[in-house]
Amino acid sequence: MTKDLYNILGVSKNSTENEIKSAYRKLARKYHPDLNKDNKEAAEKFKEISCAYDILGDKEKRKKYDNKEIDADGKPTGFGAGGFGGGNPFGNGNPFGGGYQSYSSGGFGNGASFDFSDIFGSDIFSKFAGGSSSPFGNGFGGAQPMRSRKGNDINYTMKIDFLSAANGDSKTVNINGKNINVKIPQGTVDGQTLRLKGLGEQGFNGGANGDVLITLNVEKHPYFTLDGKNISVELPISLKEAILGAKVTVPTISGKVALNIPAYASTGDKLRLKGKGVKGGDQIVILNVIMPKEKNSELENLLKNMPDENIRTF
Repeated sequence: MTKDLYNILGVSKNSTENEIKSAYRKLARKYHPDLNKDNKEAAEKFKEISCAYDILGDKEKRKKYDNKEIDADGKPTGFGAGGFGGGNPFGNGNPFGGGYQSYSSGGFGNGASFDFSDIFGSDIFSKFAGGSSSPFGNGFGGAQPMRSRKGNDINYTMKIDFLSAANGDSKTVNINGKNINVKIPQGTVDGQTLRLKGLGEQGFNGGANGDVLITLNVEKHPYFTLDGKNISVELPISLKEAILGAKVTVPTISGKVALNIPAYASTGDKLRLKGKGVKGGDQIVILNVIMPKEKNSELENLLKNMPDENIRTF
């Protein structure tokens, strides 16, 4: 029966690249020769899933396989043998190019490069053969030094309130069991990412540790909005305050302050509070005149006696 590479990896034909990679990682961990000493069946299974991933893990090869241009061994269909190094895509009739030769130097035949640390993660080789200098322990490719590799980054999303983002703050988060103090810079905007160097996963073979990447989601404020370094706020005022002027209390990101409303103010007028924004920016107060909600006969009579004013230019 013709081999089905998707069945070998236990995935469907509609699987994504990440799903195929994840399935291969699980199987490779299970059947790896260093974890199955003297187990020929596991070794054969490891070869089989590695051959399957070599095709399905490659966009071009997978496309040719799906279009039946190559078979499960990577051989062209309908064009005779050859084209893949002696009738085998991996060379010498062995998917590992002659007895598990060095993968870091192209062990998949004909110089095809394959980095197992990218598949297994930074910790996998430390579990094999007691940390041998070969990625597969003694007897698989000889004592060949592994290259150093930076540890994986850790991604984390944090919600913060508007005032913490505007004024700056300090938060403690727990990532992988470790409490980390995160300094929120003043003027942080929604979606901004903070990088904490060296606090990610441990590096491999002397490589640097990964980083922690924290994406900040800034919650909206009921009345403040951030515009660069400036803070905007809409201030409702009464008709009386608009006509006669008034001294009112206005909130800022650093506390409440007094603001003088000039007489005969209109909706949309903007007043500036110097230095009350972010990092030396200002607070812009946008006036919004609110009409009386209840009937006022005295006001109506007063307005009737006022002369008409031409305020339209069209």
